[in-house]
Amino acid sequence: MIEQVTPQALPAWLQAARANGEPLLLDVREPAEWRVASVHANGVEVLQMPMMSIPPRLHELDAARPVAVLCHHGGRSMQVAMFLAQRGFTHVANIAGGIDAWSLTVDPSIPRY
Repeated sequence: MIEQVTPQALPAWLQAARANGEPLLLDVREPAEWRVASVHANGVEVLQMPMMSIPPRLHELDAARPVAVLCHHGGRSMQVAMFLAQRGFTHVANIAGGIDAWSLTVDPSIPRY
């Protein structure tokens, strides 16, 4: 089962995840979406990798590293989180509500689209 983490709870998840390595925030939206709105998680690497590019680029990701996956509303990120878990990633979370929830609840300066 994939852990669901709200944007408000993400800092606590990231802190706890550090027990398993340096966490990664994986943004699986498309480049046009990144240009409209992007997130910055203090002290956490953010990697932008569109959902459909992940299978051929899977070798670029470390299965032992904690990964929190982000998309627009949480659907694509959930699919990617399940994909990663099925391929041996041991500490994966879906950011529930995506960047839209992030804008609504954490950082209203992030544009909604």
